[in-house]
Amino acid sequence: MAEARPAILIVEDEPEIRHFLRASLTAEGYRVVESATGRRGTIDATTHKPDLAIVDLGLPDLDGIEVIRRIREWSPMPILVVSARGHERSKIEALDAGADDYVTKPFGVGELLARVRAALRHAVRPSEGNSVLRLEHATVDLERRRATRDGADIRLTPIEFRLVACLAKHLGRVVTHRQLLTEVWGPTHAKDTHYLRIYMKQLRDKLEADPVQPRHFQTETGVGYRLVVEE
Repeated sequence: MAEARPAILIVEDEPEIRHFLRASLTAEGYRVVESATGRRGTIDATTHKPDLAIVDLGLPDLDGIEVIRRIREWSPMPILVVSARGHERSKIEALDAGADDYVTKPFGVGELLARVRAALRHAVRPSEGNSVLRLEHATVDLERRRATRDGADIRLTPIEFRLVACLAKHLGRVVTHRQLLTEVWGPTHAKDTHYLRIYMKQLRDKLEADPVQPRHFQTETGVGYRLVVEE
């Protein structure tokens, strides 16, 4: 029996962009459901139960942020935002509302498809068995609280382990400054972004092959951080 193709919901009011997204996604073998309004999108999300949703923020009825919140009330499906709103505030609001990733218009189809594939991969990856993170020259065993680099043990502080664990829980996805600070240091530190700069530098110095050009602990400028590991 043929494997079912992943279904993707597009919530976008501009017909030209819907057509472009549909053509690009169907060419890659995805099934596509289209919604021209936010309200229609929230209905289609419940009736079609897609594997992933692509949501524009500038919809004619509901704001895309509200669409994301409504989907998140019942579903953990990956949500990819595609929007002309490129400023940091919009990205942070979308990610805090529950989006997994954010692509700013105009965008290349190659980048979009790569983000879709990554989001679908992370959605099906089992939560157990992810306790060992394999980086380029280092490994972090979150369960045993042990880290090595080039085979030699290195010391991570308890906060560094918590920070890596938080990023690993959202592997490959952007985690906002506020979310990281709240989960690692607590809600009273939600605005202390200087903590993150200090500890991310320490993690890069200890775990990255080139801390100046990190491959694994990536910065999303003004928004947060993303952990990328070897596939």
